[in-house]
Amino acid sequence: MSRLFRFRVILGFAAIYLIWGSTYLAIRLGVETMPPFFLAGVRFLVGGLWLYAWARARGAEAPRKSHWKPAVVLGLLMPLGGTGLVTWAETVVPSGLAALLVAPVPMWVVLADWLRPRGTRPTILVIVGLILGFTAVTLLINPTNIGGFNELDKLGAFTIVVASLSWAIGSVYSRYCRQPSSKLLGVSMQMIAGSAGLIILSILTGEFARLDMSAMSLNSWLALGYLISAGNVAYAAYIWLFSVSTPAKVATYAYVNPIIALILGYVIAGEALSVWSLGCSAIVIASVMMIIMTKATAADSDARVGPLEQEQLIRPRQPVTEIARPER
Repeated sequence: MSRLFRFRVILGFAAIYLIWGSTYLAIRLGVETMPPFFLAGVRFLVGGLWLYAWARARGAEAPRKSHWKPAVVLGLLMPLGGTGLVTWAETVVPSGLAALLVAPVPMWVVLADWLRPRGTRPTILVIVGLILGFTAVTLLINPTNIGGFNELDKLGAFTIVVASLSWAIGSVYSRYCRQPSSKLLGVSMQMIAGSAGLIILSILTGEFARLDMSAMSLNSWLALGYLISAGNVAYAAYIWLFSVSTPAKVATYAYVNPIIALILGYVIAGEALSVWSLGCSAIVIASVMMIIMTKATAADSDARVGPLEQEQLIRPRQPVTEIARPER
């Protein structure tokens, strides 16, 4: 392996670790003065059109009509139901804890694949990881205020859980639906479809009627630009790493991203980190590591999350444990 190639691999991992981990903070800054569904809709529309043009310029064949129906379904489940709901939730949930609540997506994927017709039964170690992870998430949300801790907006936290479930269902569905041979083209179609749904949702919720461009801060515009540009860089790095590295190594972003998000939220945004939230965080990350590493070792499988911001990369006919991270 040449030094240049090794350096490119390091840069690729830095992109999926740091960029995807930082998109949670970017969302938080964006929704300070921008309506959440409007922000997510513009982000995916511009990013999706850019990726579509790039894929076609690189020789991808034009999509067939049969490719658009699955793209619409995946767009509604993942960019809209996944990242869009996370974006809304970050109006009331700190960015670091939002990333932590998204981290269990691999658990939802395993569960969704198990419950589908003729589903795949997880191993004992994966079941233990599921139990630990769901227990930690429940304690983090703490709906009954155990010990008097009440650190999360309940509606916002449950919305992120619903968003993670939506992303997981889309991940499972993506294994079996018809998609273009070009991965970039398929992702761009899902982003475009999802952006259309998000813009419609923005209109239905009255965001467009209340839209005031002059009230949007420079920080929010910079955050939107970062989500569009840096997110696409991370997407490209993610796809490339799967061709030059092992799935188990690429999958490590699933438990690195929450750590990055927690640190950035604390250092830059001044988000509080209590002993309770840190303890729950450790259990969640440990359970995700257990599930990903067990599945990767036992079945030579991939881990498929994100990155709401994320931010979201679908590869047809993959093992269900590969989790596409939305661009967050």
